[in-house]
Parts: sequence; structure tokens; C-alpha cells
Amino acid sequence: MAEKISAILVGSLLIGIGVNGFLVPHHLLDGGLIGIGLILHYHYDIPTGLSMILISIPIYVIIWFYNKKYIAYGLMGFLISSGMIDVCSFMRETFSTNILISSVIGGSIIGIGIGIMLRFDTSTGGTDMLAQMLSSIFKFPVGFIIFFIDGLVLLGGLKIVGLHILSASFLTIISVAIFTTLLTKKMTTV
Repeated sequence: MAEKISAILVGSLLIGIGVNGFLVPHHLLDGGLIGIGLILHYHYDIPTGLSMILISIPIYVIIWFYNKKYIAYGLMGFLISSGMIDVCSFMRETFSTNILISSVIGGSIIGIGIGIMLRFDTSTGGTDMLAQMLSSIFKFPVGFIIFFIDGLVLLGGLKIVGLHILSASFLTIISVAIFTTLLTKKMTTV
């Protein structure tokens, strides 16, 4: 249990740093609930973490009926990561890199945070938890499913951020998918 809580805290901190230090300064998007929360933040100035909490309610209802084991640590991870995104908002002026470097670094940091959490059977809740469930059903890598969902969210944000930002955001979700997949890949012995 201590390992899971540590994974949630470390993963959430990394997600908060990645989102605020690298994505928000350039209005970049991520996928999943983070991306939806960012779209609402950019368009309506609603705090990203709060948006994520409100949007996740239907996902938790679906997960509840499928497999309750995802709920406990998923809910804890979700609330802590959502809160950490809002707590780390002071970092928005901390790093000054160009948009492409920010998209790759931010996506990598977020992917490492998500990967750490998934590696210890926790998650940021929301679409990551949904991807975990779908991965166990369909036997696709969780990083691939997250990438697919993230792509759909990016397309949904096109009118808000424009094509240039959307293109750079695509690098973000690729980085998230790579690092999430690397950290959740099962270790094989020879």
C-alpha cells in the first residue's frame, strides 16, 4: 500500500510539473481528461484540475459497474493528480523553451508520471483507468489505448488552439504514449 501511495504522489507531482511547466505556457494540449481540462481552461478559464474532476464522474460510474478494483486507487490517484495540477500552476512561468521542446519534455514528464502510477496498479483515473480496463479486456498495450483516446481529445480541441498548436500537441501525446508504454511494459526474463 505504501508503494501505491508513493507512486500516486510521485506520478501526480510529475504530471503537475509537465502540464504547468511545459504545456500551459504554450497552450498545448494533452489527451484524456487532462486534455479536456486544458481545453476548458483555455476557453473558459476554469481550473484544469477542477474540470477533470467534474468530467470524470460518468467514467467512474462505468468503471464501478465493470470492475470495482480500479476505483479505490484510481479515485485516489485522480483526486491527487487533479489537485497537483492546480497546485503546480505557479510553475507556468518557470521554464522558457520553444513550443516543440516543451511539447516533448512536457509529454515525457507526464508519461513518466502516468507510467509510474500504472506500473503500481494505480492511475490518474479517468481515461487512464478506462484504458487500463480496456487493455485487460482486449489485450492491447495500455499506452496504445491512451494514445488513441488522446488523439480523439486533440481533434476535439482543434477549434480552441488552432492547427499549429494541435500539431505540437501531437508530439506531446506521442511522448506520453512512449513513456507510459515503456514504464508499463512487462519485464520478461531470459
